[in-house]
Amino acid sequence: MRLLLVEDDLELQANLKQHLLDAHYSIDVASDGEEGLFQALEYNYDAAIIDVGLPKLDGIALIRSVREQERDFPILILTARDSWQDKVEGLDAGADDYLTKPFHPQELVARLKALIRRSAGKASPLIYNGPFSLNTSSLEVRKGEELVNLSGSEYKLFEFFMLHQGEVKSKTVLTEHIYDQDFDLDSNVIEVFIRRLRKKLDPDNQYNLIETLRGQGYRLKALTPEPAADE
Repeated sequence: MRLLLVEDDLELQANLKQHLLDAHYSIDVASDGEEGLFQALEYNYDAAIIDVGLPKLDGIALIRSVREQERDFPILILTARDSWQDKVEGLDAGADDYLTKPFHPQELVARLKALIRRSAGKASPLIYNGPFSLNTSSLEVRKGEELVNLSGSEYKLFEFFMLHQGEVKSKTVLTEHIYDQDFDLDSNVIEVFIRRLRKKLDPDNQYNLIETLRGQGYRLKALTPEPAADE
């Protein structure tokens, strides 16, 4: 998942960025509201974290501008502990959730995961597709009861597919949602990771799990639920 972090406190920005990278997110950062607005409108994000007290353009105005441009990714606002008015203004402007400072980075990560799941229509941290399951809390992928060991990049790609089962995604969309803005869009790394996922998840091509649609992109096939063991 690709996130935008708009925070002018550079120490907090660096701390949050590292925690989010450790949670297998790709992060773009901005240090003021104008830069944040440019990036929010220029790139495709799965969620944004926006501080209310930003220079040049405050966080509330930034959120309003983003929503006016019909960008609908989830937004989590960061506010000062005693600024309940900021929370109300932020939610009214179009934010989806808030955290008051100080907070624990793990809470931020948990709230982001919940926001991204809900935006994809998934309420539970456990996402299923046929015999395959992905746990967004533990970052585990299983085929039946068997744990499948994925690298961080493989996990990010598979998580995006699992949140968008049955949807065709172009190479450009996959790249933009998984890597930051400095990544080379002409690289063949997506093809490499898809080959690895196929080999690890469906080596015999029993499910034809990740389909290639020539000229369009890739699709994770939406599989019917596996029958229970006692059926």
